[in-house]
Amino acid sequence: MSMSSRQKAIIFIVTIILIAACIGIWQTNRGQLSRKTASTDSVSVVGAQMAFAQQDIDKSRRNAITAAVEMVSSAVVGITTKSVQEYTSIDLFSFFFGGQPIQQEVTDLGSGFIISDDGYIITNEHVVHKAKEIKVTMTAGKTYTAELVESDATADIALLKIDEKKLPFVKIGNSDDIIIGEWAIAIGNPFGLFEINNQPSVTVGVISAKNRNFGSNIEQGRSYEDMIQTDASINPGNSGGPLVNSFGEVIGMNTFILTAGGGSQGSIGIGFAIPINKVIKLIPQLKEKAKNAYWIGTISGVNVDAYLARRYQLGVSEGFYVSEIEPSSPIEKAGIQKYDIIVGINGKKVKNNVDIENYIKEADPKPGRELKFTVFRSNKTYEVTVVLESPPKKK
Repeated sequence: MSMSSRQKAIIFIVTIILIAACIGIWQTNRGQLSRKTASTDSVSVVGAQMAFAQQDIDKSRRNAITAAVEMVSSAVVGITTKSVQEYTSIDLFSFFFGGQPIQQEVTDLGSGFIISDDGYIITNEHVVHKAKEIKVTMTAGKTYTAELVESDATADIALLKIDEKKLPFVKIGNSDDIIIGEWAIAIGNPFGLFEINNQPSVTVGVISAKNRNFGSNIEQGRSYEDMIQTDASINPGNSGGPLVNSFGEVIGMNTFILTAGGGSQGSIGIGFAIPINKVIKLIPQLKEKAKNAYWIGTISGVNVDAYLARRYQLGVSEGFYVSEIEPSSPIEKAGIQKYDIIVGINGKKVKNNVDIENYIKEADPKPGRELKFTVFRSNKTYEVTVVLESPPKKK
């Protein structure tokens, strides 16, 4: 049956409406998809911006200073020493009858840094002065007993050695090339803080000045010349630690500070370091001196003068009267005895203890060297041969 024109028209209109509806739905879905894509893209852009910002923050935190500290810290050590100090008690009894010497064990602190992978460490001489025991603590937490290889009190430099290999060590810079105003980093053991968690303390400043000369300290027998001045905070315990530049190179050894006085011992931003070129130049000399180190033994006594000679009828008017001798020492093995009077060494007349020291030094002392001592005993003169030995190992 054929459709009428009216039916055809209705079918056509419905078809058009359906097509339009489909087109509308398609456009709506497309718009929603576009919005979702745009939203996802926006999140990605924000995420990327945050990542770049974090990288910038990390970069600003990790700078030349932090890099230098990372390079050096593992080669910095904390030093603990034990020594015996002697003093005389002051009371009413000692005022009339003379005070008795009292010995007291003293613990002191300092810093140092490793200069070679076989365990050589440098520090200030005043850190280990007269120490009977030296302990070195590494950042890894291990503690070693250190041997004092040799020291130079005048230069205030000491060379230590621990029995270990493959150790981290510092990179040595050029202290002749430092620039006033450049970064300076002090690393060490102020107030013993290293001992808490085996981590050195870091302070930062600049090179304030160079070639500061303080001359010689007659009382302490030290000479500080061409010192580096820094405002990086240095405190008690920092002595012997490294002063580092922004390349992670050691340019000096922190040594002393100026304080405000009035009992204050803290930093006021004026500290001084020995130039590393001076320190390193001295190391071979210290090793050579240690190789030729000798032991003769300790003797105690008094210088003989005319009064003592008459008072005790000694038989000689000059020399050194021996009251104590170190047991098993070369000088005892040679046959020198308590109550002997040393009157000559190698044919030279001895008037006092200073002559003894000078004549030994003049003989180019080293292990195996023989010295001819002339002693006066029981109104007779004897000649004995003292053979110098290597220093005994510390227990």
